[in-house]
Amino acid sequence: MGKLDGRVVLVTGAARGQGEQEARLFRAEGAEVVLADVLDEQGEALAEEIGALYLSLDVGDEEQWRAAVGAAKRAYGHLDGLVNNAGILRFNSLVDTPLDEFMQVLRVNQVGCFLGIKTVGPELEDGGTIVNTASYTGLTGMAGVGTYAATKHAVLGLTRVAALELAPRGIRVNAMCPGAIDTAMSNPSLLDPDADQEGTAKALDGLYRKLVPLGRIGRPEEVARLALFLTSEDSSYVTGQPFVIDGGWLAGVSVI
Repeated sequence: MGKLDGRVVLVTGAARGQGEQEARLFRAEGAEVVLADVLDEQGEALAEEIGALYLSLDVGDEEQWRAAVGAAKRAYGHLDGLVNNAGILRFNSLVDTPLDEFMQVLRVNQVGCFLGIKTVGPELEDGGTIVNTASYTGLTGMAGVGTYAATKHAVLGLTRVAALELAPRGIRVNAMCPGAIDTAMSNPSLLDPDADQEGTAKALDGLYRKLVPLGRIGRPEEVARLALFLTSEDSSYVTGQPFVIDGGWLAGVSVI
């Protein structure tokens, strides 16, 4: 028996990184998984590998959300869960951030989460779940990622309001707040075949050894296990909460 037997869960940004690991784990735990992304080739290959449904979805487009929900319900008859995982990151100081860049990040991270709640929430079976991916930076500040941090603060607000409004139907809404996780978002060199990936990995490892009390970067599989907890009955009395998964980074700075 899997923890998600009989459930149908839609995961955005599922072609790689955290979303990929969430999709793999949910499928292994018995769920029918709907993978959604704009990386169609990777998403389709993963869906074929794990026996899931892939849908091309730009999370900032409301019509595409409606089409995705309709396709998922036609395929499986119902929906029980959503993981709003899709997100992008841009590095820039606030005063140097072009408005177009700010709006691009806002559209994916904040509007995408809003549209997921708005579109999927009414279609969920009573007792369903929504897991929003916020960030460590949704609870604190970090220079150089102001736009990203602003959207992740907003995701926490959306999570709390949605939890209150959907509670009468037994639908639980929670947020994950990852710190540095070993994906292409934290290490863009993974996407560049000509980059010094080994050298970059060593540099990042040295950085996280200093910043993170547990002394390492997180793994996407670890975030997936938290998503599983929040989607399963293991968290049946939990809603409206942010869950930090950051190796202790938010706890503070050690001077010893």
